[in-house]
Amino acid sequence: MTDPSTIVTVLDRAGFRLTEPRRVVAGLIADRNGHFTAADLVDDARERRLDVGRATIFRALELFTELNAVERVDLPNGEHAYVECEPVHHHHVICSQCARTTEVEACGMPAVARDVGKATGFKIQSHRLELFGICPDCQATNSRRG
Repeated sequence: MTDPSTIVTVLDRAGFRLTEPRRVVAGLIADRNGHFTAADLVDDARERRLDVGRATIFRALELFTELNAVERVDLPNGEHAYVECEPVHHHHVICSQCARTTEVEACGMPAVARDVGKATGFKIQSHRLELFGICPDCQATNSRRG
């Protein structure tokens, strides 16, 4: 669980109003551990009987993504999910078993991007990296099982 004030602060700094539905969605996100889908948030809102609809959740996620308060990640199975994150350049390491997400700032990718640019003639403007594996806790649990 995180603090919904992170998203609230990002909204405020960008000059967006903090409406009650946005506050509710920020709270739903803060209560999640690891990555989540829009459907997860819809289910959470329904279970808690919160007065926020599916379309509102999707619109809020779209805005939060544009403001870099959450980031969309593409999962190995082809689906996508979201993770809450700090609005600074970083990458994610995601556990394939428990969905724990860790942010990594130092990635070495700028040098790789320069090399790719030279090799292809592209002027690389940005990059994104998602790594998937098994986190230390899940590794420990797996080794105890057998």
